[in-house]
Amino acid sequence: MAEYWEINRANWDQRAPIHAASQTYDLQRLIDDPSILSGVVAFDAAALGDLTGLDVLHLQCHIGSDTVSLARLGARSITGLDVSPVSLEHARALARDCGIAEATFVESEVYGAVEALGGRQFDVVYSGVGAINWLPDIRRWAHVAAQLLRPGGLLHLRDGHPMLYAMDYRRDDELLVVAHPYFETVEPFVDDEAVTYTDGDASGITASLTHEWSHGLGETLQGIIDAGLAITRFDEHTVMEWKGLDWFVEAGDGRYALPDRRERLPLMFTVQARKR
Repeated sequence: MAEYWEINRANWDQRAPIHAASQTYDLQRLIDDPSILSGVVAFDAAALGDLTGLDVLHLQCHIGSDTVSLARLGARSITGLDVSPVSLEHARALARDCGIAEATFVESEVYGAVEALGGRQFDVVYSGVGAINWLPDIRRWAHVAAQLLRPGGLLHLRDGHPMLYAMDYRRDDELLVVAHPYFETVEPFVDDEAVTYTDGDASGITASLTHEWSHGLGETLQGIIDAGLAITRFDEHTVMEWKGLDWFVEAGDGRYALPDRRERLPLMFTVQARKR
């Protein structure tokens, strides 16, 4: 496990400055206008509701754009956790430039979060998009999230749909063809391409090797239930924040979708659960 953490960390350390400088993230807009939310948190805001007076933890926070946005929903304190120290450098700088004094950022892989945070518990544990596919065991993730929640606390997860991840992403004929595992497997999907989902230049990425895993919806939902949480919301979505397949089209508000007949494939899902 230590090996894949190090491999993925090296990749994200190199992606972080590219993302921070990209128009996709547009961090300057967040800095200039305190009323602005990231596109991810703007999508989730209605489901999250008012966070006034709550302690919020953002798992796999990357460069902090969503973390800052969660603070702007009223959080009393906001903590971001990520495995990439370079990502956290950008997150701390962004929070400082946005005047978010209550933001704290902690370096740790997700499975070590309880220890890294000193056993602290939160009112909300938030996991944003493009996160759980970097983890090999979704059940273990759910148990960690449950330990991080206070009684009555809310887990909010929105991420790429496992059915999307199972598609053959190399096709250019606009056919939806299943080519990769839908269910969690022991062995990861290994990629070795210098890529970034932003408008930034990925040519300088030398640590291009990555390890990812899919997690079926049943595995994810049952993992949350087995961790002692009560599921209160589940939705599937036909839009997403990045170009999941090369032939997706812009769908407005910085999101992408199938060019037609969008009911054919779910692209993302949301699940919320409460700690008993």
